[in-house]
Amino acid sequence: MGIFKVVGATDANSDKQIAQSSAMIRLNVRDSNPAVPLVGFGEPDSDIALCIANRPMLDDYPLLDHLKPLAKGELRHIVANTSNHWRKVFNVFAKFLYQLADARVHQFATWQDYRDQQLLQLGSRETLLFSPPNLASASEVSNGHQTIHIIAGKTYAAELNVEGLVWLDAYFAIHPTEPLIVSPYLDYRQLSNQRIDQLVQLVRQVRARAVL
Repeated sequence: MGIFKVVGATDANSDKQIAQSSAMIRLNVRDSNPAVPLVGFGEPDSDIALCIANRPMLDDYPLLDHLKPLAKGELRHIVANTSNHWRKVFNVFAKFLYQLADARVHQFATWQDYRDQQLLQLGSRETLLFSPPNLASASEVSNGHQTIHIIAGKTYAAELNVEGLVWLDAYFAIHPTEPLIVSPYLDYRQLSNQRIDQLVQLVRQVRARAVL
């Protein structure tokens, strides 16, 4: 048995309800077939996979059934045509990645430059997942590479019913053997600058554990 169990959930917010029901279906399929494609924005061989319970209710995104890199200008299009919620998600994600200080990110002068020119595009090595994480192969380290999954929010982690988490405080949890972290949701108050610092340290801790 995997570390996830499917549990029922209802939500008045239609965006979240659609995404959650889709995610639960995919979790059932993935438990029996780990080759089922992931769904979201970004590249399959990512270093960081951020797992989120909803998706933009815009264009064909509600029906997206695969992983796709964003095209240049697509992030700006999403932000301009949806609520301020997605602006916060992309901003906080970019700030976190920039602070993580991987060499590819620091080719850009600021986190805003990274957000506008590279975030979730080809070559970014990060993913925004609308489907639950597939940890069947994530624990395997190949050529020093491992995908670290970050579940955005305690509520989503509870809905996925992740087993074996160790809660470090009221905001963060880590799995003792899988490359999996639970963090606050990507919002300026929930994932503040101080908590971004803590998340960066947790990612580094998981990376160090992978090469021991």
